[in-house]
Amino acid sequence: MIKKIRVEQLEKGMYIHDMNCGWMQHPFVRNRFLVTHDEAITKVMDLGVQELYIDSEKGDDVPDAPTEAEVASDLQRRMKEAALRTTSPAPTVELREEIEQAKEIHTEAVQTVLNVMQNARMGKHVEVERVEPLVQKITESIFRNPDAMLIMSKVKRKDTYTFHHSVSVCALLISFLRSQGSDLDKIREIGIGGLLHDIGKMMIPEYILLKAGPLTGPEFDTMKMHVELGVKLLEKNLRISRTALVMVYQHHEHYDGSGYPGHLCGEKISLYGQIASIVDVYDAMTSDRVYRKAMDPTMGLRKLYEWSKYHFNEELVEYFVRSIGIYPVGTLVRLESGRLAVVIDRGSGTLLRPVLCVVYDKKRGGRLEPQRLDLSKPETFAERIVGTESPFPYDIDPLQYISGTPSISDLL
Repeated sequence: MIKKIRVEQLEKGMYIHDMNCGWMQHPFVRNRFLVTHDEAITKVMDLGVQELYIDSEKGDDVPDAPTEAEVASDLQRRMKEAALRTTSPAPTVELREEIEQAKEIHTEAVQTVLNVMQNARMGKHVEVERVEPLVQKITESIFRNPDAMLIMSKVKRKDTYTFHHSVSVCALLISFLRSQGSDLDKIREIGIGGLLHDIGKMMIPEYILLKAGPLTGPEFDTMKMHVELGVKLLEKNLRISRTALVMVYQHHEHYDGSGYPGHLCGEKISLYGQIASIVDVYDAMTSDRVYRKAMDPTMGLRKLYEWSKYHFNEELVEYFVRSIGIYPVGTLVRLESGRLAVVIDRGSGTLLRPVLCVVYDKKRGGRLEPQRLDLSKPETFAERIVGTESPFPYDIDPLQYISGTPSISDLL
């Protein structure tokens, strides 16, 4: 049985099932292992882990610890409660109208960030002026319909992950601040910071950046230097604001002081530093990496909720859910009827009842003719979402369904 324990309860003889630190790499060869010596416990604590999961069938037990299923149920309940409390500005255009323009903007942004960062690697001046027009375009697209750019953020290549991640963080930050009603000038400042927040990685050796296995202790220490190196590169350009520089410096800080480089706690982290840490972790978790497969978006949100007990500001995590939806567009969900559906629009009602495209029947084990299903309509109230699924076992590409509901022949 998988159970959740506090890190101080970890002892030799226990089998670690999940170290519960999905925002980072770690120095262990395997993610799951039997604890055989005290040094391993010290390493887990040094990572900043506060709670983790053990397998009581493969190692010693903590009898009164909650099960993984109990934890998941409680987190899902909290997310639903938050979803019912929140609203978000309505888009001004339909998703299918914005998707092509968002695709063009995203492609341009990734290429520009790649060029700016590679120039920085070669010792050239950081060209902030080249990214300013892009941030304006991304902002305008998100204000028309935020889901279009956020969908594009799901498309990443492992070998150019840093550049795609930078564009995704920028888009998620802008969407977050839009949902809070932030000032447009401030949104642009933070958007520029988001687009360049990882520029310090250009000073890190590529063998570390692209390493497929776990980093050694010294390699991880080198990787963490990218934050301060990035600030040094950016502060030479007067076009980037002090607010954005602070955000770049703080995007790996955590609420309990377990982050880096300053080990700042609580409100000593600026508002935008707190937001950036949430956004950065979410995008990293829900993206394919050289060392890990992407996590389901809803699971990623659930993990943020779980970690907000220690690592993040819980109120800001709730705001983040409002900005992207409890079931983000592109998520594969399981309906009470046993059918699977892709979220194709967050809809105009509650975040719990988005617009879907039904694509698969789990009971019969086969694809269905794609069917649009708006859960906010009275005639669909008998149907509801009961969970999420990974699309990989069903050979489903959710992005194929976003801009419309194609026939089954188009997908074979």
